Amino acid sequence: MSENNPIRVFATHTFEESDDYLRVFEFLESVDRFYYINVSKPENVPMSGGLQAIKDELIEQIKQCEALFVLPGLYEEKTDLVRFMMDVAAANKKNMIAIRPFGGVAETPQEIVDRTQELIDWNDREMADALRRQARGEDTARWEVLDFPGFDADGPIE
Repeated sequence: MSENNPIRVFATHTFEESDDYLRVFEFLESVDRFYYINVSKPENVPMSGGLQAIKDELIEQIKQCEALFVLPGLYEEKTDLVRFMMDVAAANKKNMIAIRPFGGVAETPQEIVDRTQELIDWNDREMADALRRQARGEDTARWEVLDFPGFDADGPIE
């Protein structure tokens, strides 16, 4: 993944930019050297055609992505529509990443846990790593480096 080849990301939406929807992209923006394109377009609300037009628009958006985030908060509000988006993703072999409800005040619905490839917390590194794994199959094993003041590689500093 590079600036010339960004990951195409879809986040579930109901043609509104919910707090969780906006939060996904705020978190991704904070990751250094992580390049993505948001292919979810809540502003593309079909003006005619009813429910079928809405479904057709969602299908087109999901087909463009490499992986998608499933936001449990939307599932509580619009279960059928989120279930439809997960069905479209599965039919198009798009890997899904569920993000636990923000703030840890609710449980992730079991259907989402069962149908997604990964369940993560609201953490910018976890989100970027999950996208790398699910969209591109990249190994994201990282080592945390801890710095202990007063010590270097050879031991205590005198």
